[in-house]
Amino acid sequence: MIPELNRLVDLVEERLTDEFDVGALAGALGTTEYHLRRMFSSLAGMPLSEYVRRRRMTVAAGDVVRGEDDLLGIAVRYGYGSTEAFGRAFRAVHGTGPRDVRRDGGPLRSQPQLRFRLTVEGNTPVDTRLVDRPAFRLVGHAARVPLVHHGVNPHIQRHVAALPPEEHLRLKALGDAEPAGLLQVCDDLDPDSSEGSELTYLHGVAVSADAPVPDDLDAIGVPAGRWAVFRSAGPHPRELQRTWAATATDWFPANPWRLRPGPSIVAVLDRAEDFSTATCELWLPVEPA
Repeated sequence: MIPELNRLVDLVEERLTDEFDVGALAGALGTTEYHLRRMFSSLAGMPLSEYVRRRRMTVAAGDVVRGEDDLLGIAVRYGYGSTEAFGRAFRAVHGTGPRDVRRDGGPLRSQPQLRFRLTVEGNTPVDTRLVDRPAFRLVGHAARVPLVHHGVNPHIQRHVAALPPEEHLRLKALGDAEPAGLLQVCDDLDPDSSEGSELTYLHGVAVSADAPVPDDLDAIGVPAGRWAVFRSAGPHPRELQRTWAATATDWFPANPWRLRPGPSIVAVLDRAEDFSTATCELWLPVEPA
């Protein structure tokens, strides 16, 4: 993925004043837009759309300071239909408006051009297995929640805490497929994985495709396919989040697989009573790269 991501960065530079088709580029590079966006966000620490906006506003600041064109002309050049829309984007990056920058010459906050490099250290093995699964369903209690990158997600915590103890037992009794046990499921995740973007979180279990589902439970259909299963153990959720990051920084760049659309699933295999430590499996849907 490293050459593909660097080609994507180059294309951003070539077309800072134009729209470009990420899906077409991904196809030309032999991958998918979904995987390309997910890997970019994981490795760059920001969504592709945010990087494009920052680079455009970095270069646009030079046009503003030079003063050769009026602000409306600059706004249109960088894809904005009005000076107001351009001003909002400019202020979000630089912390001040283009008129102030034209008058005072700054302050400006530049976004350097990214360059991806693979650093291999080899001192942290990634414990992984590959599993082929027939179609199944995930059933349980779902809610729309914002994405939180670090620490406990309070929205998910409240959602699960609101379920009575007997409901957890009921769900466990329904489960009849892998991944086994109570599951933490994230679906409809924005490929850019931007913090605060909404996703569907389901607390539930896996059941076979033809198993009956009670009417009061939500269900997510999962087609047949291959899964990469990553194990984490230690302080929770820190080690699980570290494993999430390692899939992008270590495993996918070194292995001939890419993400395919579908839910990500966490199965808790063992945990301390207060959930301060846990052994988990992270299931990610994959396909040959």
